[in-house]
Amino acid sequence: MRKIAALLFIVLAYSACKNGDANSRLPIYGNRDTKNVVVNGKTVVDTVYQTIPAFRFVNQYGDSITENSLKGDIYVADFFFTTCPSICPIMHRNMLKVYADFKNVPDVKILSHSIDPKHDSVKVLKAYADKLGISGNTWWLLQGKKEETYNLAQSYLTRRPEESAKDLFIHDGLFLLIDKQKRIRGSYDGTDEKETERLIADIKKLRAETNTEIAQ
Repeated sequence: MRKIAALLFIVLAYSACKNGDANSRLPIYGNRDTKNVVVNGKTVVDTVYQTIPAFRFVNQYGDSITENSLKGDIYVADFFFTTCPSICPIMHRNMLKVYADFKNVPDVKILSHSIDPKHDSVKVLKAYADKLGISGNTWWLLQGKKEETYNLAQSYLTRRPEESAKDLFIHDGLFLLIDKQKRIRGSYDGTDEKETERLIADIKKLRAETNTEIAQ
């Protein structure tokens, strides 16, 4: 955990320096490695970045959702539970602003993973979605095996959720921005309105970056 925190600090420091340039690309978070590849007959060193691993969950409509369901999409992920009395209502009030901005943009999705699948059935998630006023396939509320969800949370460089007799669950309130290559490109405090505004700006920047790469 300390290694992850130290790495995150280094990346954030790098990001802070880069944010001085309005045209800078978003940083790429996580571990990285190198490999030799052949380009135009020459062997060059390529960087291999950490990516979100394969997964399979069920959304509020009862549909199976995997990493392939997000092929070609940028997405925002978070972790919550429907009976959360503290940070989750604030997080999803802010996430509604992201949803409002991108609900008609086909290559942007939102994934909210329940860390309490025992209670948060498909029926409960659908009722929660209706209460939020969300519909369609822009924002999926997902549930699946608890251990797989908890392991996935660590892949996003967030705290592994913990169960607590006092607070039910302890978890981070982060929004994570993931690019079309399944790499982590941003981390935001989901309880903070200014951080949510920064997320919305970074989604637009990431879409522009992706479109530029496609055009080249």
